[in-house]
Order: sequence, then C-alpha cells, then structure tokens
Amino acid sequence: MCGISGWVDYGRDLREERQTVQAMTDTMACRGPDAEGAWLAPHVAFGHRRLAVIDIEGGRQPMTAEADGGVLAALTYSGEVYNFQELRDELVRLGHAFRTRSDTEVVLRAYLEWGDDFVARLNGMYAFAIWDTRREELLLVRDRMGIKPLYYYPTPDGALFGSEPKAILANPLAERVVDADGLREILAFVKTPENAVFRGMHEVRPGQVVKVRREGLSKRRYWQLEAREHTDDLPTTIRTIRELLDDIVARQLISDVPLCTLLSGGLDSSAITALAARALRGRGTVRSFSVDFSGYAENFQPDDMRDTADTPYVRDVVRHVGSDHTDIVLDSADLMDPAVRAAVLRARDLPLGIGDMDTSLYLLFKAIRERSTVALSGESADEVFGGYRWFHDPAAVGAHTFPWLAAAQTQTGLSTRGEFLNEELLHKLDVPAYRADSYQRALAEVPRVPGETGLQKRMREISYLHLTRFVQVLLDRKDRMSMAVGLEVRVPFCDHRLVDYVFNAPWAMKTFDGHEKSLLRAATADVLPRSVVERRKVPYPSTQDPAYEHALRAAVADLLSGEPAIGCLIDTAKVRSILAQPVGAVSLQGSRTALEGLLQVNAWLDAYGVRLAL
Repeated sequence: MCGISGWVDYGRDLREERQTVQAMTDTMACRGPDAEGAWLAPHVAFGHRRLAVIDIEGGRQPMTAEADGGVLAALTYSGEVYNFQELRDELVRLGHAFRTRSDTEVVLRAYLEWGDDFVARLNGMYAFAIWDTRREELLLVRDRMGIKPLYYYPTPDGALFGSEPKAILANPLAERVVDADGLREILAFVKTPENAVFRGMHEVRPGQVVKVRREGLSKRRYWQLEAREHTDDLPTTIRTIRELLDDIVARQLISDVPLCTLLSGGLDSSAITALAARALRGRGTVRSFSVDFSGYAENFQPDDMRDTADTPYVRDVVRHVGSDHTDIVLDSADLMDPAVRAAVLRARDLPLGIGDMDTSLYLLFKAIRERSTVALSGESADEVFGGYRWFHDPAAVGAHTFPWLAAAQTQTGLSTRGEFLNEELLHKLDVPAYRADSYQRALAEVPRVPGETGLQKRMREISYLHLTRFVQVLLDRKDRMSMAVGLEVRVPFCDHRLVDYVFNAPWAMKTFDGHEKSLLRAATADVLPRSVVERRKVPYPSTQDPAYEHALRAAVADLLSGEPAIGCLIDTAKVRSILAQPVGAVSLQGSRTALEGLLQVNAWLDAYGVRLAL
C-alpha cells in the first residue's frame, strides 16, 4: 500500500515545481515508510510514498513505460491487484516484457495494451493515476468498492490529486475553505459520493474513472451494482459463496512481508481467520490480533448494542483454528493521550471520528505494525450479508431515511454529533433536510428488478444504501487508521464478485435460518466453533470505563475556560448542560458523541487553519 500525489497543469512547466510536489508527497510519509519517488515532465508531476508488500526491490514508483527512448506512460499507484499474475501471463502472451514482479507494472502494461477499458479487468483494492504522454492526459482510477481513497481538486489549467486531502492542501493552489455543505457533510453521518468537505475538492467515486485533458475534466463509472434475478437455489448459493470466499482469501494472502488477520470473535473476522488458516495449512500458522480494554471482559455490562464481550469468543476461535494470537490491551489513559488523538485527527484530515472506537483502532494497528505489515479484516460483511441489527428492525426498515440514522435515535447517538452547535447555525444548516435530500438521491440510484415488490424491493434498497453509503464511512476509517501507521489492511468481503452475487440473492435467502447473515453463517460453519456460529452480531467494542468519560468532560471544561477556535459555532449553555449531567446518565454514545464531536471540530479548525464560509 502507498500514498500518491500529483499535479497536472497545462499552463506551466511543472519541472520547476519539484519543491511543491515534494511537499505534497511528504504529507503521506506514514502511508509509505519504505521509499519515496517523484517523476516530473513539462505538464505533470507525480509523487509517491511506498509501503513495500510485493516485489520489495522491483516495485519502486512512480513507474514509467518506455519505447524508442521516450516515455509512453507513467504511473503512481496505491493498492493491490489480486489477479495480477493472470493478467501478467496474458500480457506476456501478447508480447509484453516485464522488468519486475510487481502488480504495479502489470497495471501500467495493461493500460498500454487495453487502454481505458483495462480497469474492468482488475480485481483488487487500488487508487492510481496514469499520465499518457502521447495524449497528454491524466487518468484517475479508484477501485469498485472504494477501499482505497483518491481525491482531486480541479484548477483553471488542470488538477491536483492525492490519496488524502492533506496532500492536495499542501499545494498553494488549494484553499482550506469549508462551506455550509461541507459542514453538513461532517454532521450528517451520510457519506455523499464525491463530496470531500473542502470546497473545490472532490473524491473519486468508487468504480469511477476521472480524466483530465486540456479541454477539461470528464468522469465515467466503469462499475456499479446491477440488479438481476437470482436463479440459484439455496444449496447452490451457499456453495458458490464458499467457493468465492476460498478463492478471495487465498488471493489476498499473497505477500512478501509478514501477514496476519484481525480477530474480534464475531462471525466475519472469525470466518476470515479460519479460512486463512486453512489456506495456509502446510505453509505456516495464521497470526491473529484483537483489541481489548483493561477490565472490559471482567466488568462488561450489556447495552443496547452489545450483548456480549469479545474475549471468550476470540479464545474459542484461537483454540479452534490454532492461530498465533496476540491481544492488544488498552486503557483510558491510552485512549485520551493527546498525542494519539492528534494523530487520529491528522490521519482523518476531517473531524469525522467516532471517539474511542477510532483511537483504539489506531492503537491496535500501531501495535500490529510492530509485528506485521499486512492484515486481513472482516470489514464490510455486515453490509454485504445484512448483519446490522437495523436490517432486522421493522421500524428502521420502514423509516423514510437511512436505516442507521433511524436506529441512531435510540441506539448509537449519531444524531447528537452536532448537539453542541448554536441554534442559529443549526437552523441555517438544516442537517435533517440535507440528510433527506441525500436519501432521496441515493434511492433514485437503486437498480431494480422488474416486478420486485414489498419487502424484497425494500431490502434491495437498504442493501444498496449500505453498500454505497454506509460502507464508505467504515472503509475510510479503516484506511486512515491503518495507513497512519503504515499497515496495509485488506478487505476480502469487498471483492466485487462476492458483493455482486450476494446483492442479488433474495432477502428471504439471506435470512433463511431466522438469523442475520444466514448465508455467510452457512457457508463457513464447518470451519468455526459452534459458539461463534451461534453468536449474535456485536459491533466493534467501545470502552465502558467511567474514567474515559470523566477525561472527556475534563477536556471539554478546559476548552470552555479559554477561547476555543469553535467558540463562534457552539452554544455554551448546551455544552454545560451536558457536563452537568452525572457520568453515565445518558446513553453511552449520547453525551460522549457530542463531547467527542466538539473536541474534534475545535482541534480540526485550529490545526488545519480552516476558513468557514457559511
């Protein structure tokens, strides 16, 4: 995995802008701690930071392809293409000669052979830029599910781009301005495709190609979910899912550096760990890691979201598959460490965090990085197979909004993200209207099967909302927290073949045994302990230590005693009313979400020098 950056400008000679491109690239040193590189031509400049995973010596970037003493095309690339061996073999048969063993060179050669359409042949997670010197045009490409990030910022004579907003913001042409829609995006907990919060900046949409030419910028989708009739019966569907998972996990275990799995004791991560253990049989033992909090298992209290603690189930999986396991145990001091919280915000570039669940993930990844470079995650199985509890809550299913927002009213506290804002600003922003408009636009995109009605029609809509909106929130979090410490996290459940197949399976089939994720449970039950097969969905853990909320409250009280950057936006009386409530008097995520949001937005405004244009 890597960090990429670049600049195309048809009005100036960018060979004179090495210092600026270096500054853009330096912002992503954490994404690529192993090497760096730059390539400059008259109207284009590429930067690259490398995390070496495949072909340690040969895969240096930016990479060029030459002929007759000149450069045909240049590539700066982040990600992994899991079918690169098959593509390489095909390209060799077509006459291409390779200098390296890397998937990077395969992507470059595939472009030269098949042109823009080559992206449809790729299986993987990736974000990259190709400069075609023959046409003097830039191609920006992002993987189908949006696992890897890519942003761009059009300019009068071209565009800037980077893996993260910070790379673009390092160029003087990019303004650090956030308007009302940008602030709405922060508060709404709705990931709007292409919205990058900063005014003028855009995110390449999953499955999208953005092309920059002298004539201007154009966009096209090379992949999106399609609706079709599912003709396989239940046994065939279960068998097909298992065959896909076996192939996906085997492909994603390819690495020239140490590899592990993330294990929570839930169905998703346990299935990936068990399948990895089977695939590695005879070649080694799978390594696994989990996060825990000091005293969490011993003092666990069930709440609206979590019936059970993870630890007993993690132990069952470790015994069952024989993994080499490590627990990463954190305490409240770790979670409130100012340096750690600043690192999390720096990784995010935006105040989009979810408190200790971000901080603990960052610390987990940091600890794993000391022992491993690549990790496989169970992320996205809930979106693919219908695992969240609100999928099975009639009120959330029937609500005229995103189901996770309907559930948030009583469960997760997400609706309190902007609770600290003053009434005048809340009225002006009208976040509920922004959410409603986003919801209607998302519904209008949903592909349909003729004649589909009732619950099946509605559950297709809900699946689509999760696979195109909600999953982006989690994939973005996963990428930022992992790449902030130079760890590559792979997401097997985001393989587009699996996503496409399960999306079209009927809802009745996805819940055939009366539980959530019935198809995944049936497809992997033979490799899992019975306790995990029968376990109900539990979200990523959040600390229950009262000391954490005490520390949050103290930090907010200290903020109010000075002149905070956020001062003109907040209603101090509202904030003080939250602080006046006894610790734990409201839902775990309720007051904490508001306090976390206040601290994050203030730190962001201060650290990033953001100018609000409201």
